[in-house]
Order: sequence, then C-alpha cells, then structure tokens
Amino acid sequence: MTHDRVTGRLRAGVGFAMLSASSFALSGPLASGLMDVGWSSAAAVAVRVLLAGLVLTPIALVQLRGRWQVLRRTAPLITAYGLLAVAGCQLAFFNAVAHMEVGVALLVEYTAPVAVVVWLWLRHGQRPVRLTVLGALFGLVGLMLVLDLMSGARANVVGILWALGAMVGAAAYFVLSARDGDGLPGTVLAAGGLLLGGVALVLAGAVGIVPWAVSTESVAFDGAFGGFTVAWWLPVVALGVVTAAVAYVAGIAATRRLGSRLASFVALTEVLAALVFAWLLLGEAPGAIQLVGGALIMAGVVAVRLGERVG
Repeated sequence: MTHDRVTGRLRAGVGFAMLSASSFALSGPLASGLMDVGWSSAAAVAVRVLLAGLVLTPIALVQLRGRWQVLRRTAPLITAYGLLAVAGCQLAFFNAVAHMEVGVALLVEYTAPVAVVVWLWLRHGQRPVRLTVLGALFGLVGLMLVLDLMSGARANVVGILWALGAMVGAAAYFVLSARDGDGLPGTVLAAGGLLLGGVALVLAGAVGIVPWAVSTESVAFDGAFGGFTVAWWLPVVALGVVTAAVAYVAGIAATRRLGSRLASFVALTEVLAALVFAWLLLGEAPGAIQLVGGALIMAGVVAVRLGERVG
C-alpha cells in the first residue's frame, strides 16, 4: 500500500472515529431529557439500539446482496458483538451506576483503551511502546479531570465490578469492530448486533434485571442559548438514527482503518463532545479543570498515534 493510500486511510479513519465519538456523545443529553419526563435509562437505550438496527437493516441487506453464507459464517461474531459490545456493556453500566457515582463508573468504563492494549499484547504479541503507555497515562488523568473526580467521589466493590464489566464490553466493541477479514460489511455487523442487543435489553427489562418505563410527555431542554421543548419522539428518533446507527457504523469504519488500539484512544474524545452537547442542550458549562483534562486526552491520543508509527 502506497504512502498516499496509507495517509488517506488514516485520515478517513480519524474522521470516522471523531464522527462516531461525537454521535455517541449526543446520546447523554438526549437521554437525560427523556429520563426527566419518566423514561428509564434501560428503555431509552433499548429503543435507541432497536431503532438503529431497523434503520440499518435495509442497507445491510443491500450490502449482503444475497450472500447469506457470509452471514452464517460470521454469526458468532455478530452474536458476540450484540451481546458483549451492545447489550452487555449497557446492562453492566446501568448496574454500576446503581451502586456508585456516574463519574466513577464512566472512568472505569473508559479504561477500555488500556484493556485493548493489554489484549493485543497478550493475544497477538503487540507489545506497546513507551509513547503508547504515556498516551494511556495522559488519557486516564485527563478523564479524571473531565469527569471531575477530584472531589472525593466514592464507589463500592459491587459497583466497581459492574463497571469493569462495562469496560470489558467497551473493549470488546473495539476488538470485534476491527475484524474485517471475514468479508462481513460493517453495516451488516452493526445492524445485526444492534437488533440482537436491543432484544436482549428488552428481555432484561421484561424480567426485571433493569427498570423499564416510558413516557409520551414532551421533552424540555434548558440549553446554553435558551430553553426549548420538543415532542417525545424527536429525541427518540435522534437517539436511534444519530447516536446509534451513525455512531456504530462510523465506529466500525474507523476501527477497521485505524486498528482497535488507536481507534479506542481517539474514541476518548467522546467525553469532550459530551461536554459540548451538555452545554448546548442542558446549559451545563464545562469548568476550567475539565478543559485541562480535555487537553490531556488529546495529548494522549497524539502520543498513542506517534507510538503506532514507531511500533
């Protein structure tokens, strides 16, 4: 592969990764608005991923072009993606925040890039270079500052174990998304995994593993430039189309171009985009310490990228 093609592939991968991260980041403020009017978090996420799966299914069928043998051959991959990267990650995070503060749970979950580095080292012998380790440290410190965990937030053992489960699910998302040697189009992987994961979340709600509640009340947002109210279905559609369908497909495209290690670190920019959307939709302005944390995250991403080139 020529240098120009490698550079173009890298740029496209970073672009897809940033699109995925910003799309995922929008889910928090939108879901927050729904939960304020009575939606449970499990119901919001289940509807989100099921809608995304339905939106992507026609595209996935066109991409398959009747090659059902590809679908049969990659059924284990799609199943693992749906149960681990979608449903498992979400269920574990819901249970984590039931026992600990959200910020701490997020910090544990967002150590997924470190888990990816360790997995690639142990499973494939891809030992990280010093710049990659330095980037990981920058990223973790930056996350602590962005999530404002310096004020003595507390956690318990049960919550930490659930949060570690969410981290495993997030790491699985990057590792499984990077697998493109089986001829499975990224949209097919996303559609199948989202539908399977959504069904699993609905079943979890039906048997009481997670609380389940929905509402048709209008949703109000108190944004940075003034408040506004919209019909309940608008945030639901945005959750399904933008924060799931676009986010997962773009994430798979990014990971297949960048590799699971670099893509997982670029994905840390999701927390920065989440700060921006929280300010625009909820009026929650980031503090100076969070901006410093954001700079450290970006420095970590750059260090990991340089480490990839050295390695």
